[in-house]
Amino acid sequence: MSDILFETVGRTGLVTLNRPKALNALTEPMMAALGEALDEWARDDRVERVAVRGDGPKAFCAGGDIRSVYERRAGSIDFFATEYRTNHRIATFPKPYVALIHGVCMGGGVGLSAHGPIRVANETLTFAMPETAIGLFPDVGATHLLSRMEDEAGMWLGLTGHRIKLAEAVAAGYVTHPVEGSLDAVLDRVAHARTLEPALDEMTVETDPMPAETRKVMAKAFGAPTLAAVMERLADMSADDEFAKVAFDEMALRSPTSMAVTFEQIRRAADLDPAGVLEMDFAIVSRILDGHDLYEGIRAVLIDKDNAPKWDPAEIDKVEKSAVAAHFVTGPHGRLGLGETKSAGGRGAVHAS
Repeated sequence: MSDILFETVGRTGLVTLNRPKALNALTEPMMAALGEALDEWARDDRVERVAVRGDGPKAFCAGGDIRSVYERRAGSIDFFATEYRTNHRIATFPKPYVALIHGVCMGGGVGLSAHGPIRVANETLTFAMPETAIGLFPDVGATHLLSRMEDEAGMWLGLTGHRIKLAEAVAAGYVTHPVEGSLDAVLDRVAHARTLEPALDEMTVETDPMPAETRKVMAKAFGAPTLAAVMERLADMSADDEFAKVAFDEMALRSPTSMAVTFEQIRRAADLDPAGVLEMDFAIVSRILDGHDLYEGIRAVLIDKDNAPKWDPAEIDKVEKSAVAAHFVTGPHGRLGLGETKSAGGRGAVHAS
């Protein structure tokens, strides 16, 4: 059976990610097929909206097939190009696009959902952009959303890779419609309701807000002008604040280069449209695939599983500004060709040190 399924249910084109044993991790053929389906459904007047879900009890989508990236090395650039182009199709899709999210949603799963206007999730959700833990960066255009989250929540999530549950995902601005229980009832509404938003609003439940003090600490620490200053502020607040301590400890384990690139990426993304963000991501990943930390991170987490990556460089103050800036220059693979975008020049100066 195919790794991705397409069918029409009522008024809706339904996408089902069908790799439950792999937590619905995305492959290049899956993303190519999704892009083609979206193009077809955009032209089909019988399809009023699109919904995407993941099969199995554990995950909506845990991300891209990282083992394949490790094996293909620089050759995996084709996977990223296909994925990013499909992310752009989602961002520009002319009909309502609904993500039905349960369980694990990370990395590429965020790319499948964050570019659509309606993100429904239940209490099983675990959300994260954990890429800095393996020497990557929050790609798939996700920083378009992360950079617009209030109180620097996106910078917190992007740098630390911290995993959050439903209430925090609502508070951060990722989940638009929190619900309880099975998503089958939600799918029924999506498939058959004449008016979509009111039907989903009826199913939405209240969730707890993020504590005001946590927001204050988060905004102060992650609003710092440089990555080094973020770490300094977290260190200063760690003795008296658990949120700051956890964030500092998480960042201490991440790839310094990945965090430096991510810091700059999120700052620039605030000035870009989705196409501009995805073009920026493609430039970054072209450089990352020729580097050291991504393969070392995958080795440590997924291959040898010793969870002891040896980053190069191993300290934030050893990451050179010129090395960070190089990630934002169009690489040997060129551009994705997503049309007119705002300049990736963004905020100008690199903030790595």
